[in-house]
Order: sequence, then structure tokens, then C-alpha cells
Amino acid sequence: MYDHLIVGAGLFGSVCARQLADAGKRVLVVEKRQHIGGLAYTEEVSGIQVHRYGAHIFHTNDSRAWDYLNRFAEFNGFVNRPLANYKGELYRLPFNMYTFRQMWGVSDPEEARRIISSQREGIPAEPGNLEEQAISLVGRDIYEKLVRGYTEKQWGRDCRELPAFIIKRLPLRFTFDDNYFNAKYQGIPVGGYTRIAERLLDGIEVRLGTDYLAARRELDALASRVIYTGPIDAYFGYCLGRLSYRTLRFETELLGIPDHQSRAVVNYTDRDTPYTRIIEHKWFEPETSGRLPVTVISREYSKEWQPGDEEFYPVNDSRNTGLYEQYRRLAEKEPRTVFGGRLGEYRYCDMDQVVLSALACAERELT
Repeated sequence: MYDHLIVGAGLFGSVCARQLADAGKRVLVVEKRQHIGGLAYTEEVSGIQVHRYGAHIFHTNDSRAWDYLNRFAEFNGFVNRPLANYKGELYRLPFNMYTFRQMWGVSDPEEARRIISSQREGIPAEPGNLEEQAISLVGRDIYEKLVRGYTEKQWGRDCRELPAFIIKRLPLRFTFDDNYFNAKYQGIPVGGYTRIAERLLDGIEVRLGTDYLAARRELDALASRVIYTGPIDAYFGYCLGRLSYRTLRFETELLGIPDHQSRAVVNYTDRDTPYTRIIEHKWFEPETSGRLPVTVISREYSKEWQPGDEEFYPVNDSRNTGLYEQYRRLAEKEPRTVFGGRLGEYRYCDMDQVVLSALACAERELT
């Protein structure tokens, strides 16, 4: 008999498992995939750590999250400085003075502000959709070249049909600072994220290829408490309807050349290019793989989720927010099951938020 059954060996489940096991609890982790690490899973290909489910760059201002993960890995200090490719024109991201100089030929922050302000004309004080919100933040030129096409590919919807809040956190700087994340601590774990998952789960029983929902009765009988990190609607058999997600598809290639784009991430912001970005994995760890004579790239495509796909991004529109609230009320009535993680709570989470949420969950289970 186990004290806790943890469903999912991603970051949330693995941190919970480590904390509970260190406190003397008997823990069993079950994972539907054939690997641990969840969407942060990395796999070595020709000496390069490949992010199988897209770029994962750890960044945080929270010292507790940073210090916790540094118990299990050494971070290399990687700083994300992506480029935007609009029909062959290259712009630095996030939007900063380099971007404005490339777009308008200006180097004066006040001149950049004046241009953006002049392009806001006609936009209401309270933007009603993503297009209006984006233009109010960065003006029409940047919106048309660097926001619109990328966003519509990512979400599969016209920007005028998307809620404004999606883009309210759009980074915008009037300095020559192209560090994408405004975070004190940043980096990639040396040797990949899978190494962190292995160390978090060291000494804990893990059953891979185990579908909890398909064997729920038998698995529930093994433990007093359940921490469930899968889709909350699936747990309840979609009794109220399915929540919506966006998912990603990747085309990954091993190329017999040392360099493809000299950058870890390049976004393709025009609507006609079918993929949203190209990731060149070796540049996440240039100190270990940068000199290799080969490289691995992944083209990333966004599409509507269908059963059988990985659930990447919750669609937090009014319909899905209301539906999740109904499922959350059902979850509160489950006496021995705790719902956590981005799928269990139907919300997009940065990795530091996942770590902190998992630590809090484990603390509650131990009180």
C-alpha cells in the first residue's frame, strides 16, 4: 500500500514525488508516456540535447524555485535572444530599440514612442480584442509584420476573434536590451531536462506506459491519496463537455552541417510560412554541443487539438473558462484526489510556477 499515487511524471508530479518521498511517504508514480519529464523531456541526438516538445527555457525571479532546481541540475546561464523572420527581414525580439531601429531607422526612444503613439489612432482606450490590444502596445507596423501572422498561426483564429488579455504581457522595451525574459535567473540544465526528472525521481517507483484512466480502479486501490496531473475533463469522463486546447506538431531533422540559423529560436511571423518557428537545439548548450559538425532543427506547427494529441495550451476564452470552473467544482468534491499542474488546473504555467505550485501541494499533503 502506498501513501500517494501520483499520476504523471512531468515537472509537477516529479517535484511532488520527491518532496513526499523525502518526508518518508511511500510514493508510486504512473506515467502514460514511455518517458519521464513530461513536455520538458529532452533526448540526446548525436551529442545534442533535443527538446522533443519544443523549447523549454527556465527563467524566474523567485529564488526558491531557482534554488530548488539547482539541487538537481547545473544551469548554464543561457539567455533567450530570439529573432523574428518576416519574409526574409530579420528583427530582434522582444520588441526593443534594436527592433525599432530595424523597423523605422530610429535610435531615440522618444521618437520610437511617438511613432507607436501615432499608430494607435482609432484604437479604443479599452481594447476589445487581441488586434486592438497589440496595436495599442506596439503600433500598426510591428503588429502587421511581427504579431498578426504569428499569432493567427499559433491560435488558428483571426486576431480580432482572440481576447485582448492573451497579449497584455507582450514584452516591450525602449532600451537596447534583447534579453527576452525579464528574469533574474535564467538557463538550461546542462545535460537536458530529463536529467532533472531522473534525479527528482531517484529511488521512487515509476511505472511508464501506464494509463491511469484506463486502470483507475486498480490503481486507486493501491494508495490512500491521489495527485492527478492529467486533463481535468478526462478525469470526469468529459461529462460536461471537452475543454479546448492548442497542440503542436514538430518536424525534426538531423542535418550534416554545423549551423543552420546561428540562433536557438527564430520565429516566422508571416502568415504564409506554415510553421511558427524553427528551433536549433545545439544553441541551447553551445558550450557542449556548439562545435559539433552536425545540428538538429525542429520546425514547429500549431494546430487545433484532437483526441490523441498532446494538450499544450489551454484556450482560455469565456466558454472554456466557464467550463473549467464547472469541472473545478466537481474536483473539490473528490475526497482523496488533488488536481495539479497545467492540465489538472487548465492553465498555462511557466516552469517556475509549476515548481512552486508543486512544492505548495506537497506541503499541504504533509500537514
